[in-house]
Amino acid sequence: MPASPEQLLLQLFVIFVAAKLLGELFERLRLPAVPGEILAGVALGPYAISVIPASDTLHSIAEGAIFVLFSAGLETSPHELIQVSRKALLVSVAGVIAPFVLGFAYLKLRGDTTLEATFVAAAMVATSVGITARVLSDMNVLSTRTAKIILAAAVFDDILGMVVLAVVAGSASGSGVRWVHLGVLTAEAVAFAVFMMFAAPKIVRQLRPRVAQFSTQNSTLVIALTICLFFSWLAVKIGMAAIVGAFFAGLMFADYAPQWNLIPRVGGITAFLAPFFFFDIGARFNVRLLTGNLLTAAIVVSLLAVVSKLIGCGLPLLREGWTTVFRVALIVALVGLQSAIMSQPAYGVVVLMTIVTTLLAPPILRYLFRDELHAPAAESATAPVQL
Repeated sequence: MPASPEQLLLQLFVIFVAAKLLGELFERLRLPAVPGEILAGVALGPYAISVIPASDTLHSIAEGAIFVLFSAGLETSPHELIQVSRKALLVSVAGVIAPFVLGFAYLKLRGDTTLEATFVAAAMVATSVGITARVLSDMNVLSTRTAKIILAAAVFDDILGMVVLAVVAGSASGSGVRWVHLGVLTAEAVAFAVFMMFAAPKIVRQLRPRVAQFSTQNSTLVIALTICLFFSWLAVKIGMAAIVGAFFAGLMFADYAPQWNLIPRVGGITAFLAPFFFFDIGARFNVRLLTGNLLTAAIVVSLLAVVSKLIGCGLPLLREGWTTVFRVALIVALVGLQSAIMSQPAYGVVVLMTIVTTLLAPPILRYLFRDELHAPAAESATAPVQL
């Protein structure tokens, strides 16, 4: 039964306060807020004390995570992303093959069915773009070359992950993989990515003189948010994640984001909506299932995910130097590997892997990014024009 408006407002209040309080606690412990917000969902969700019941409305609100990626896109120059795209593609491909093979082999050896082993192995392939962007943003290192490689690799991961999951789902259905349909989806995803990286920023450049003619208040923000929502929807229609479409939408406006003061204004929206996304991840996790063999499997799968991503993502970057190798490989390995297209026990394994790897990442990443984190802040620039 859908919640009444009064119940919904109370649920939103409880979710936001609980997520932010636990997030604050984790930040005081010099950890990211993300695992705290996830654990708030685990504790208050329908599988624990059930303060917040499962709800399609709340799942929909959780899609506000698109603004996390939109903000990341606003801070990423299209030219810089293109420059690192070759490296990022190599990182992504190697980072898909290694975890899938290792995860599938382990789960088959422990006696799981081929279907379950395949789904968990496919989940190990994907890197959560939302969690990746949030951790990089919290560390204030989105402007570094390493962060550009990481974000580009995560976007390519989404396309490759879509292909892997389509093959897995087709095999599981018994009807077989529809190769023609899969080929069309892949072509659409690639064409979408190419268009958004090369053509879309040029379109914004052409429209820029006309934006000043709008009489609507905050016209640049309104236009940017409209584009963000449209391309998030279009990405889903193609078969990609909505947050990837949002990232590319941000990329479109990146060159003008400082001038139009978009980053702080979108940041306010992100600060409000992002906790609902991470709370929702935790709320879908049935903690009661993690006992005995399943808990052991979750721990081993977490270790395999880290090791396989370290090897797979690190090898293509050896020429970049060991610092870059460890930075890229560790953040891809340790930041949020997740997927929801599986049974509750398997999803429990994957969510625990998400929490464990997200907790491990920040101390190591703070050490690897120590030079950037301790660099003196740049002098304040002239206040940007707000249209």
